[in-house]
Amino acid sequence: MELQPYNLFFLYQETFALTKRLFIQLKRRPSTLLAGILQPIIWLFLFGALFSKAPEGFLPGVDSYGNFLGAGLIVFTAFSGALNSGLPLMFDREFGFLNRLLVAPLTSRLSIVLSSFFYITILSFVQSIVIMIVSYILGYGWPNLYGLGIVFTTLILLVLFVTSISLCLAFVLPGHIELIALIFVINLPLLFASTALAPISFMPNWLGWLASLNPLTFAIEPIRTAYTQTMDLELVALHAPYGDLTCKSCISILFSLTVFSLIIIRPLLNRKLN
Repeated sequence: MELQPYNLFFLYQETFALTKRLFIQLKRRPSTLLAGILQPIIWLFLFGALFSKAPEGFLPGVDSYGNFLGAGLIVFTAFSGALNSGLPLMFDREFGFLNRLLVAPLTSRLSIVLSSFFYITILSFVQSIVIMIVSYILGYGWPNLYGLGIVFTTLILLVLFVTSISLCLAFVLPGHIELIALIFVINLPLLFASTALAPISFMPNWLGWLASLNPLTFAIEPIRTAYTQTMDLELVALHAPYGDLTCKSCISILFSLTVFSLIIIRPLLNRKLN
């Protein structure tokens, strides 16, 4: 997507208008937002109750399973929303609205991509804040101001990384049926092959290796550590089979993956949006 000289004000206007359109669609069908909030809250209640009588020391470093689970659900909610971000674009492709955008006198077609990113980011923040509030009410703690910065920085990187992949799939796959099927195939396996529900020390060796290489894990562990009141980027967040990683290392890896994904999809977006 080669950018021609443009006025930033008009780019802002176009991005705002397209983002507003996505929120209007959400207002007409709020079930997406409600499901994205209710599902992790139900999991938090059920899994928290399921392991409420676990023996002391069951999960080192946390007081209860709810404390451990909260970070995983925050990340999984953001991940699921970002993974679905390609669906509106896919429907625009199928119904012909994308073709209208491509022939419209837009200042920059970058606004089409930016609107999806801003929409999913705002949605993920709203859902994550609700989950954090419910976790706090249940007595699972609240990160300090520095920890909140870590939480939202990590979520932005994760959302940008996954959204770029989802938008790429929306252009590559033939229709929304294939995209939805692929989302179903990779969604839960990536969750269970991460540290969202259990630490690596509880996993068999092969699954531990998968979890330690899973991008979700690199997002979960800094957020989980952010709930520690003595939050420090140099704290060890992940005990992986290949060595210990600090919060800073996990965020750096997630940042590298995000940059790499943007570099990879840029030629495709150039071809599809020009």
